[in-house]
Amino acid sequence: MTAQSLDLTAHHKARGVSDRFALGVTKILRWGADTFFAKRYGHRAIVLETVAAVPGMVGATLQHLKCLRRMENDRGWIRTLMDEAENERMHLMTFVEIAKPTLFERTMILAAQWVFYLGFFALYLISSRTAHRLVGYFEEEAVISYTHYLKEIDEGRTPNVPAPAIALKYWGLPEGSTLRDVVLTVRADEAHHRDVNHGMAGDLGGVPFDPASLAAPPHHEPLSGVVR
Repeated sequence: MTAQSLDLTAHHKARGVSDRFALGVTKILRWGADTFFAKRYGHRAIVLETVAAVPGMVGATLQHLKCLRRMENDRGWIRTLMDEAENERMHLMTFVEIAKPTLFERTMILAAQWVFYLGFFALYLISSRTAHRLVGYFEEEAVISYTHYLKEIDEGRTPNVPAPAIALKYWGLPEGSTLRDVVLTVRADEAHHRDVNHGMAGDLGGVPFDPASLAAPPHHEPLSGVVR
């Protein structure tokens, strides 16, 4: 799957109470992010990526424990969710090099992470299907936000600075790559996470899904080779 082949406009139509709850929460949080950050997309990315890296870790942990209890195969879900958490963390590490977070933003990150972690953990225990649908909708919004970020760069309102070394290493980007290349790549990652989480939500609702059926964007270097 490449950035060009991704459907950037894909949207899962809400069906039932679970989907509508997930979509409603997403829209409320989107309004909050838009109100606070406006068009400061670099700073928005830093704060939101600290939250975005939580669901994969929570899901992987609880799927791992469930498989241990039931003594059954995880069907590749644990590794997929762990990779998602790592990928989102690398988004954060990249944007920290581009837009330095303020002290207030660091404080907000600390509070938001704990609130979201505990809330998402509880939601996953109550309804893992709703939790994955929520992440799917989060990622739909992330694709929209990064598309707006690209517009700001293309129209000259955000400087198209050189890509950080950590991004070149992690995604295998060529020398001379810029912020625009990074945002394009991150957007492709988010679209992939969107499709995976909607697929997992569907599976938990009775529509079989295999994470391997959605190939990850082919630009990640092995995690062991990433300079942190």
